[in-house]
Amino acid sequence: MNLNQVTIPSTNVEKAVIFYQSLGLHLIVYSMPHYARFECQEGDSTFSIHLVENIQNTNGVSVYFECINLDEKVEELIDLGIKFDELPTDKPYLWREARLKDLDGNQIVLYYAGDNRKNPPWRID
Repeated sequence: MNLNQVTIPSTNVEKAVIFYQSLGLHLIVYSMPHYARFECQEGDSTFSIHLVENIQNTNGVSVYFECINLDEKVEELIDLGIKFDELPTDKPYLWREARLKDLDGNQIVLYYAGDNRKNPPWRID
């Protein structure tokens, strides 16, 4: 099994498209106002947005995008005016993460984990 795509809700897909393009995702489907899909810069997975009337205020989905040059990417996005809730920080689970929310309040985590993403020292064989 392989992860194909993650789809998140948005109350304004058009504005969300601009936000995710600024993160570096490549737009491949643009069916306004209801849906948009992106290719990630690396790998084969895609990311999409679908229109909803309102966003439920829950601690639901967090979307993780791996960035090899995390600190440089965060600085680039800050220069574009994107606000972060947490700047790059080393985590006890051996990942380096920066956190922000998209325009609809969805949790976005930009991170770098390297080999620890799938092979942490505590991995079960």
